[in-house]
Amino acid sequence: MWEFGVPARGEVIPLAVIALLGTGVFLTIRLRFIQLRRLGHGFAVTSGKYDDPNEPGDVPHFQALTTALSATVGIGNIAGVAIAIHWGGPGALFWMWVTAFLGMATKFTEVTLAQHYRHVEEPSADRLVGTVSGGPMYYIERGLGPMFKPLAVFFAIMLGFTAFLTGNAVQANTVADSLLSTFGIPVWVSGLATATVVALVVLGGIRRIGRVTSVLAPFMAAVYVVGALTIILLHFEWFLPAVVQIFSEAFSPSAGVAGTGIGALLLTMMWGVRRGLFSNEAGQGSAPIAHAAAKTDEPVSEGVVALLEPFIDTLVICTMTGLVIVMTGVWKERVPTEIQFAGAGDLSYVEYSPEGRRATVTPTEEIRIENGLHVESGPGAPLVAWHEVELEQLFVDTDHTMPFTGVIVPRAENGVGIAIADDGTRYDALHANAVESGAPLTMLGFEKGLPGAWGDFIVLLSVLLFAVSTAISWSYYGDRCANYLFGPKAILPYKAAFVMMHFFGALVSLNVIWLMGDVALGIVILPNLLGLILLSGKVKQLTDSYFERKPWVENYEVHQRVKSERHQAH
Repeated sequence: MWEFGVPARGEVIPLAVIALLGTGVFLTIRLRFIQLRRLGHGFAVTSGKYDDPNEPGDVPHFQALTTALSATVGIGNIAGVAIAIHWGGPGALFWMWVTAFLGMATKFTEVTLAQHYRHVEEPSADRLVGTVSGGPMYYIERGLGPMFKPLAVFFAIMLGFTAFLTGNAVQANTVADSLLSTFGIPVWVSGLATATVVALVVLGGIRRIGRVTSVLAPFMAAVYVVGALTIILLHFEWFLPAVVQIFSEAFSPSAGVAGTGIGALLLTMMWGVRRGLFSNEAGQGSAPIAHAAAKTDEPVSEGVVALLEPFIDTLVICTMTGLVIVMTGVWKERVPTEIQFAGAGDLSYVEYSPEGRRATVTPTEEIRIENGLHVESGPGAPLVAWHEVELEQLFVDTDHTMPFTGVIVPRAENGVGIAIADDGTRYDALHANAVESGAPLTMLGFEKGLPGAWGDFIVLLSVLLFAVSTAISWSYYGDRCANYLFGPKAILPYKAAFVMMHFFGALVSLNVIWLMGDVALGIVILPNLLGLILLSGKVKQLTDSYFERKPWVENYEVHQRVKSERHQAH
């Protein structure tokens, strides 16, 4: 989905980008810009003023939203935005905004359908199972008919797989990487610690998850946003130039991003859309599973609550990250970095074509370095790179006073690269000024923008909270998939496997995890988007009926009367 698509002047527009943006545009038009007209009503419903505890479901509107937000507000807001800007430049943030705006209509549609076609069981004392199951697998099967059940099963399988990777292993991996680089904590220690926390929460089922996320999600979002706003206020003179750069480079990216012309524009757009999807999950079909558990008998009332997700996640929190990175200029700065040959996959090799296009390669020959510089650096010559940006000069010491001279063997006997100096000294790591990416890039922005150690502290705390909360909520998504595929008996074994995968995710390569997560993400959106388009007429019918009847007015009057009677009784 991300690798295959429509050719355009030597580049390829991925099918996932076309499908997501196309569906968002279609639903936005069909629902008459629901994200603009009814966002205010979404805030009102979320406030709880219309809640009825006697309505079917497992959790109130607010807890359903915080459960979904705990999944969406995750590493994508910290590392994902940084990766998008690293590859696509500041303009990628604009395309994340576009994805979020269109994604609001997509999210409204999938959540409304999840509520309408959900399966509600009789109330049970078994808190592990819960009373409600909903999501794309249910509205695909029930809304489109039995002949589409294989597609629903396929979705449940793929989303369960995505839950293990994108929603679980990626989170554990980023926490482990951050704690290792900051405090030197072994990855197995941090992996074991976060896996234990996740286990303690997820074993309590959706009710415990809802209670935990209703406290955790607002707190972690507030900490991060306040930190970013502080940087913006302290360095307000950087704000307007950053905004101008974001908009200007959305359509005319810098040549240094990835060549010039249409190639750079497509790269900027694709990275913005890709990371935008990873962040707000609109069209992915995951968040509707959490929203299906909300206590309501009006599907549209939860649909308008879901409008808040992309708004808070991308238009607020991701924007904070992007502004900090662009305002401080760290996205293009080279900083002292230890270049490990056996690391988390950050070391790579690139070469340039005669036209100036950069490509990742896997060299088989030794690369000659003299006085820290590549001997061969023209078109077709492999260059040592960090985050796929070539390194200018390599040193053997941290002070950058002793340039390296020798050869770099990309694949030694054990399959890991190594540097061998002319005097025979072997180095597992060298040093250079490199451009960072991911969570370390965001951390650099906060370090530069805030005094003292506050920047490191805020990002590290946010990474930890975002990652753990995301894994907690994603466990419920996979839980409902397991319940749909195999019944209630599969839930406990699934949760045990989920916790073990969390620990395993902390130990493996970051690049491998992100790649596997992107592949799974690209596959899982297809059946969901098909269901959304085919059932969009039903959503329009439900939406028109809801806003014509205005059931929230009657509910509010009833609630006020009950409160008054209780007050008089006391």
